[in-house]
Amino acid sequence: MTSTNTATTTAVRRAAHLALTAATALLLAAAAPATAGSSAGGDQLYLMVTTGDGRSSDTRGTLLLCDPPQGHSRAAEACAQLDSVGGDIAALPAADVYCPMLYAPVTVQARGQWNGRPVEYRQTFSNDCVMGARTGAVFALDG
Repeated sequence: MTSTNTATTTAVRRAAHLALTAATALLLAAAAPATAGSSAGGDQLYLMVTTGDGRSSDTRGTLLLCDPPQGHSRAAEACAQLDSVGGDIAALPAADVYCPMLYAPVTVQARGQWNGRPVEYRQTFSNDCVMGARTGAVFALDG
């Protein structure tokens, strides 16, 4: 009889813990947009830039918010550029610049939402000049 009570108590505790964990997750998910300072249109992207190859790399990241623009030193310019293409990073016009034919790979990633639509973008460029020419201020995390 004692083992039955112990099993019942353990099951009840697990169920209560599971319910509490689920309730906490729901509350955090509901509160996240308000606490992150997101814009009404949902214009926010988590940006990552990884320089180097798989053996040696350096990754930087930031959250770009566009109401008001914040996240890195060129946030206002990045938000304006993204707004001009409806948040489609691949549609940004390429800058008319000459880049060296040097292989120093740079991989960029963006994940978030623009005007309430999900945004997923990942691209590897041959060097940071090419990356800057194709993505403008969006991934210019160092200013």
